Amino acid sequence: METRKHIAAEKKRCNSHNCAQAILHTYADIAGISEDEAMSIAGAFGGGMGNMEGTCGALVGVGLVLGLVNKDKVKSMKQMRQIMTKFQERNGATQCKLLKGVGTKVVLRECPLCVSDAAEFLEEQLEIGEKA
Repeated sequence: METRKHIAAEKKRCNSHNCAQAILHTYADIAGISEDEAMSIAGAFGGGMGNMEGTCGALVGVGLVLGLVNKDKVKSMKQMRQIMTKFQERNGATQCKLLKGVGTKVVLRECPLCVSDAAEFLEEQLEIGEKA
């Protein structure tokens, strides 16, 4: 299967989805849910968890996909930790407000790029998409 990270990023870029929705909606078929269910499940995570106070919404979406795909808490947690580590290394933060520069006025990463990164790391864990 070809990578979907650009599709996920475009959903955020055009403002039709929040970051979590962009991820979960893009991988809804793999997660075994409908696109409508994906939009509802991830609807509360615009601005990350807690309105920019917590984890980036794209990472929340990744966690939802992992849980639905794996149906194995230990495996999902291990993969989530690996994804968060890579995301932190690439972007300098995993918290929405830090990524957006709230309080620092230094934007570390724009939302569509956060979505693309999260999708890339998800695909690596699920072994889908283009191989580097």
